[in-house]
Parts: sequence; structure tokens; C-alpha cells
Amino acid sequence: MNMLIHAGKKLYICEVCNKSFTQKGNLNNHILVHTGEKRYVCKLCNKSFALKCNLKRHMLNHTGHRPHVCKVCNKSFVQKIGLSNHMLIHTGEKPHLCEMCNKSFREKSHLNSHMLIHTGEKPHSCEVCNKSFVQKSCLNNHILCHTGKRPYVCEICNKSFTVKCRLKSHMFIHTAKKPRVEDM
Repeated sequence: MNMLIHAGKKLYICEVCNKSFTQKGNLNNHILVHTGEKRYVCKLCNKSFALKCNLKRHMLNHTGHRPHVCKVCNKSFVQKIGLSNHMLIHTGEKPHLCEMCNKSFREKSHLNSHMLIHTGEKPHSCEVCNKSFVQKSCLNNHILCHTGKRPYVCEICNKSFTVKCRLKSHMFIHTAKKPRVEDM
């Protein structure tokens, strides 16, 4: 950071988390993370985004255009970064290391989520009961307990579940085949 100051570049610092940026526009985009403002809405599925570029990228999901193809398994991706992250599955590489516990991750975002375990931070709160969660996906699963929705239904006995992994565990009753952890 000091090198930027010496080079005559101004630093713009987020007042919420102290993250720094060399361009004011990047700081303004970053602040949307804290405000939760998402003014760009997909007209096809109502998913909302803080940035217009993210909505444009999302729209590729609806067109089915996935130009980045894995040469190993032919899985295709909307973005090149998706393919790059996917390739780590084939190589087994986990380049993002937690300095606190030495656990490694394929994706930087997974490391960032993991770091919240060490800090104790739970940034995702339920608006109904104020219970907080480390991961947004855990909050989304929790919200289902308030709505009563149980979208995962066993095709054999019609028992329903709020999360997919519970349905997969339940299937053991019918198949006598224990589900693998990576399938959950």
C-alpha cells in the first residue's frame, strides 16, 4: 500500500471494513456489498444484482451459451473463470491456503467463507428471528423453516425435506446404499 502512496496514487478506503482501492469507482461498487443494494433485476427470473455487469453475465445462463468447455470432461461454463476453477477439480490443486489452520481450498471465495469460522463473524442474518449464519446458503436453508417449504421430496415415500443433503441421506433407507459425502 505504501508503494501506491509513493507513486502518487490516491487510496480510497471503505469506512466499514477498511478495504482499500486505487479507484473511487471500485470503492463505490464495493460499498454495495455492505448496503445490500441490488438495483439491476433479471426480467426472466427476478434475481437481482448490485452491478450491471453481473446482470449481463447472469443473462448468459438464460441463453444457454456456455463457450468455455473443459477438455477433460466436456463440462461447459459461461465464464472463463468458471472453467479455470473447475479445472482444479481435475488437477486436485487447492491453491488458496488458510494461514490460521493450513486448510486449503480450490476457490478463493471458499477460503473467504472459511475465514469467518476463525473470526466468529456471521454476516448473514435471518430477518424473521435474527439468527445469524457464516454462509448465505445456510441462511437460505434456515429461511425454509419459517416458510414451511420443503422442496426436496422423496419419489418413493413422498417424505419432504428443506435441504437436498437430507433427502440424499434419507434415500439410504430405501436403497441400503450409503450416500457418499461428496454427493451431498
